[in-house]
Amino acid sequence: MLKIIPLGGLGEIGLNMMVFDYKDSSFVVDAGLMFPEDYMLGIDYVIPDMSYIKQHKSRVLGVVLTHAHEDHIGALPYLLKEVSIPVFGTPFTLGIVRNKLEEQGLFPFVSMREISPREKLTLGAFELEFIRVSHSAVDGVGVAIKTPYGLVVHTGDFKISHSSKDGMGTDVNKFARWGEAGVLALLSDSTNVEKEGYTISDQEVGDTLTRISTGRKGRIIVGLFASNITRIQQIVDIARTIKRKVIFNGRSIETSVNIAKALGHLNIPEDMEIDVEQIDDFLDDEIVIITTGSQGEPMAALARMATGTHKQIKIKKEDAVILSSKFIPGNEKAIAKIINDLYRRGADVIYEKISEIHVSGHAFQEELKLMINLTKPKYFLPIHGEYRHLVLHARLAEQVGIPKENILLAENGQVIEFNENGCQIRENVFTGRVLVDGKGVGDVGRSVLKERRNLSEDGFVVVNMAFDEGTGIVVYGPEIVSKGFVFETETGHLLEDAKCVVLEVIEEMGPEVSDRIQKIRSKIQTALRKYFSFTIKRRPVILPFIIEV
Repeated sequence: MLKIIPLGGLGEIGLNMMVFDYKDSSFVVDAGLMFPEDYMLGIDYVIPDMSYIKQHKSRVLGVVLTHAHEDHIGALPYLLKEVSIPVFGTPFTLGIVRNKLEEQGLFPFVSMREISPREKLTLGAFELEFIRVSHSAVDGVGVAIKTPYGLVVHTGDFKISHSSKDGMGTDVNKFARWGEAGVLALLSDSTNVEKEGYTISDQEVGDTLTRISTGRKGRIIVGLFASNITRIQQIVDIARTIKRKVIFNGRSIETSVNIAKALGHLNIPEDMEIDVEQIDDFLDDEIVIITTGSQGEPMAALARMATGTHKQIKIKKEDAVILSSKFIPGNEKAIAKIINDLYRRGADVIYEKISEIHVSGHAFQEELKLMINLTKPKYFLPIHGEYRHLVLHARLAEQVGIPKENILLAENGQVIEFNENGCQIRENVFTGRVLVDGKGVGDVGRSVLKERRNLSEDGFVVVNMAFDEGTGIVVYGPEIVSKGFVFETETGHLLEDAKCVVLEVIEEMGPEVSDRIQKIRSKIQTALRKYFSFTIKRRPVILPFIIEV
């Protein structure tokens, strides 16, 4: 039977990874990460659990990437460390992937193969054809997958734009032709299902950016996603119209721009682009700076400008800062801090909530309906979204004529099976989230996060003591040190009284008691917890360190 197995991306934003499996043939679509949620203290990012792929790696024939966003390619290095398989993607996507693999020393060992829209690829029992889709990352594709039981269409992340000037518009004709041929199942992006109508056009955003930029006396600083090459080209064109030079600042945006220029996706006249080191050679009204950090990333260029720590770019009174990107859920506080800091330094800040300076790369309701009507699928599976998005997309599909019994509302780990009798959601495979902290992958779990949360909320108290091994008499301490608990000079009596609590515990445990040191540790923890809870209503982590000499 044909199996479709989502390992991430269903019931969440990010972690997109899906396995297609038939007999001895299997391949993966996307390998994405997710940025940590608030409770994941110290975690760098989150990747899907890949146990299923590792267990069946002998039949995995490759990984197909739909586009170059982190939620679709960010976990790829971790996948390639587990399985040695070729990577298929469009030129821009592979350019970004190559840079990522080079940073981790993996590039020489990975086979990367370029694909293009309308090109066909055979992977075992599957024949894939790629379909151009419009998204906020250039060179995105959907995938039409011929299987032994029929055609499955995976949209990738998409919107339907009729104003694309770069040849990157969604190929609605190809989707329609597949619909005429017969589609077994449509797997469609659900991210923006809550939004009514259609996405606004890139041309409207360009007009707004032109209006904002024209007549400015100071520098224009634009923060956006590094992969949004279409927006970068718009800003370059505006800069040329208003006779300004362009500076690209930020490692990720410089990498994306270089790849896009090499592939012909970005056209910048040679005399327009200058280096950040040349910024003082031009007047403020002659400069546009395109930079990273629109999501409040603390080490990004825009954040350093906002805090005044950027080496070359200091915010001035007449600077205009434009955040041309959506506020990703979870980043609102960090973005608000940057906006406030920029205002404090005198800049005029323009962002999504006060001006139409961003267009989403994900389809709104009417575009989602159009995709269903174009492909006319027998079965419908909403993907890419939190659970409410999947439910709303399922309802939308029912409104446009998909029978309720043919709508597959699945979550990560559930196996969607197709056979000669139809389709059903059957068994579950193990899946989940793996936390990446520095070079550690999966070595931080719930218990460690709980400890980190306790330490962050209540601090800790350390008790240092030494006993004479022969007599059991205290020869050092008790010394009590606290971190993140109380300001010691202000509440010194509290810690002094805590020493008395420790000494009372020791008096109760005579030298003749077996396992005395271990029992003293346990009693000290219990006694100090009760003492601090009673006196100050706090519950710090108690760490007794006791040695015998």
